[in-house]
Amino acid sequence: GVRDVLLFYEENRCSMTYMYEYPEYLKIKLPKKTAKRYPAYELYLYGEGNYAEENKNLLLTGIPVLFLPGNAGSYKQVRSLGSIALRKAEDVDFKYHFNFFSVNFNEELVALYGGSLQRQTKFVHECIKVILKLYRDREFAPTSVAIVGHSMGGLVARALLTLKNFKPELINLLITQATPHVAPVMPLDKYLTDFYTAVNNHWILKAQDLRNLTTLSVAGGFRDYQVRSGLTFLPRLSQHDSALSVVSSAVPRAWASTDHLSIVWCKELILATIRAFFDLIDENTRQITEDPKKRMSVLNHHFVRHPAKIFEENPEVFTALTGAFMWITVKASKWTYSVYNDSDGKYFTFPLASHRKSYSHVYCENSMLSTSSWIYGCMNNNSSTCLEATDLSWRAELLPTTKVVTLKLQDYSSLSHIVVQVPPTAGNKYTLGCEFFKEDSRTVQLPVTHLFSFGLSSSKILLNSTGLLYNVQLQHFNHIYQAFKIYIDSHCQSLRERKPSVYRLHIPWSHEDSVIVAKVPSFTEISAKLHIAQPQNDSSVPELNIYSSSDCQYEVSNTNLFYSYCPYILVFQIIRFHAGALPVYIVSNILLTYGGQLSTLISTGQCSDFSLELVRTAKPYKVEPLISIVVFLQGFNWFRETWETLSLPEVDATVPSSPDAWFPLVSLILFLFGTGIAYWSGVFISISLRLFSSLWLALMRPTVLQKDKLITPRRLCRVLSLALVSWTTCGAFAVLIIYLQYLFKVLKGIHTVRTQSSMDSISEATQSLCNSATIAEAINSLKMHITILNLFTWIVLLNLPSLIYWLKNLRYNVRLDPDPCRSTAIIITCILEILMNSSTSEVKSSKLLKIAAKVPLPLSVAMLAFGRMHLYKVPHFVMFSLLLHVLCCIV
Repeated sequence: GVRDVLLFYEENRCSMTYMYEYPEYLKIKLPKKTAKRYPAYELYLYGEGNYAEENKNLLLTGIPVLFLPGNAGSYKQVRSLGSIALRKAEDVDFKYHFNFFSVNFNEELVALYGGSLQRQTKFVHECIKVILKLYRDREFAPTSVAIVGHSMGGLVARALLTLKNFKPELINLLITQATPHVAPVMPLDKYLTDFYTAVNNHWILKAQDLRNLTTLSVAGGFRDYQVRSGLTFLPRLSQHDSALSVVSSAVPRAWASTDHLSIVWCKELILATIRAFFDLIDENTRQITEDPKKRMSVLNHHFVRHPAKIFEENPEVFTALTGAFMWITVKASKWTYSVYNDSDGKYFTFPLASHRKSYSHVYCENSMLSTSSWIYGCMNNNSSTCLEATDLSWRAELLPTTKVVTLKLQDYSSLSHIVVQVPPTAGNKYTLGCEFFKEDSRTVQLPVTHLFSFGLSSSKILLNSTGLLYNVQLQHFNHIYQAFKIYIDSHCQSLRERKPSVYRLHIPWSHEDSVIVAKVPSFTEISAKLHIAQPQNDSSVPELNIYSSSDCQYEVSNTNLFYSYCPYILVFQIIRFHAGALPVYIVSNILLTYGGQLSTLISTGQCSDFSLELVRTAKPYKVEPLISIVVFLQGFNWFRETWETLSLPEVDATVPSSPDAWFPLVSLILFLFGTGIAYWSGVFISISLRLFSSLWLALMRPTVLQKDKLITPRRLCRVLSLALVSWTTCGAFAVLIIYLQYLFKVLKGIHTVRTQSSMDSISEATQSLCNSATIAEAINSLKMHITILNLFTWIVLLNLPSLIYWLKNLRYNVRLDPDPCRSTAIIITCILEILMNSSTSEVKSSKLLKIAAKVPLPLSVAMLAFGRMHLYKVPHFVMFSLLLHVLCCIV
């Protein structure tokens, strides 16, 4: 499943963007107060060549656009947008041009540490004010800034509206690239989840205030394994329609999935963005238009449905058909025409009266991809000529090799003729085709194999094509865990050269289409997977649109991917949607194992091995049923009200990102993944400890077993020192120090045992006791210590992002503020300092041991219930369990 997520996706179809002159980044001087408050952040203006030289005096006359980099992103990533915008401005002789600014966030890891998100947001607010001041007293001075945000930069841009002193009119357009709007990819600290909650709640509750802000979210598709596309879709709000979410594979003239970084330089996407920017300009103000409807029209034109025409805000309703063209009447229901070096223009007219009774639709296609009009509707009854007509080219849609239009005749009852224009060509070769058809004859239903069919059932249909268009409806394809392959085998009657076929997988409830161009004849494989599930009130059906060759036969079949690749493809979807929750399941398994070891200590007096105890104790039926019952009862009002009355936190499983995000087997499968990873991580840690102890044995002199006191003045000083380190610097740093101390203590213990006796001859080793500590007891203690070390390894990993953030920003501030694990670190330090000197002999005699052995099970249940979408809660459950262990050592 991991291999599928990371490796098995479509090839990179993006072109690289290049700078034609050397890129320069002019640092903008900030007010002293701002520079002092945010010493790590900077603001830059992008430029190239002469343009950069001209702007050094900051006498700017363009339209300001601010680029915000994302997690660990560089301010230099603005160069693709800035360079292409500069080339486009040169094409129009700088009648209009854009000034691209970029913020340097010091490449902070804001996707993993949320403590600086609020600070970044406030700095961007200051930057906007500085940018607008640069245009003061200009003839066409802007009053707002357009923002392009990559990854977490898009979320920071949305967060601007939550600031108390921020004026919403300062932003009129926001474009986000691969931004996880719905939820964090890894909710590692409370600041991150709280920031998301504040932003999303504000956008829902204050939707009326956002009507003048137009927002576009572009996702990368399946190539982006860092931020899955389902997280990038903006909330659908009924109050306003100024937000649009698309996947890059559906963007016209791009039709390519991008990875998380290439989305900022993918030439096809950048071109679409810059074209949209220039179409958004108001000629009167020479700034981005203040009309929200026009902004949405432009974005739909470039990112959703491109009619292969240059954008016009108010296209003329009627067009005069002029020119000395030949008029030809076509009465047939199907017509194709090839053009090559045709010096005479032609108008082909198709009378509709004779076709209305027999057919419901007309479909036309044209392989000339120019932006000129080519199809019209005529309202006069004279079939020979048509002086004035309706331009139907705006109803067309651009595809990779052709532009197509499908018209429902019933919707155009006033039209008497369809007119197709063929202009004179010089050296160009292209084809046109039209056909009338009944919708039922071109719509075929293909049942999708069920998720649990295990490949035993598959569907197949045969299209004996005499038409140019087929729509294959994929029945019951609405679940994010459904994954199957569609195979299209095309055979043709003759071997002559044909135009390629175009296959489009169309998902009606979201803009996540994928388009494939295939030679004819050929065998094509299409992977069908969803980014978001079908909304509950939506009854539309996904379709496979086949733009075919008229004399070819198409065999379409689908096979559940269980059949071809075993169950790993379901695993692929689960990993893609829920990989962020895996650490919770791993720690839950280790915690259950830890409880099992305490139980065997009660029953046998011996501590069992980690791997054996994991196999015996970590069973999903101990954990999953209780969570499922709670989730089921949450559906009843009385239970939900009681739950809220008790001030209990909401169960994570009941807050899915889509209607079916937690279908019953997902949690079970994730638990089994957690068991496997916990097992092999335990094996890895055990082997590593043995190897390091061998090295220790070679370098250090032998020591003897001795019983240590739990609490000594020296250890108390060490705890106070680490608590001071945690309070004055970084909590994760203190956790790492105590973890390394614990690790060395365990290595020393293994080294001591191995020097005194062979692990295989414990009976002989009982002869050489030191300070009343037996080898057997030492081995029991080591087994317990290794399990605790395994638990804390995962806690250190979960706290690692804040440590990396602190180290990176150490030159600006010694103290990490805010610190998500400061108080946690102090408690962990106290616990580990006592546990590293404890032994099982002290625990066995404790009155609290039975309680300590039973607590890990309910804690594991609670961890899975409340920690899946709040990973920062995981250490709290572990700490509580080990706190009881500490009490067992004392009481």
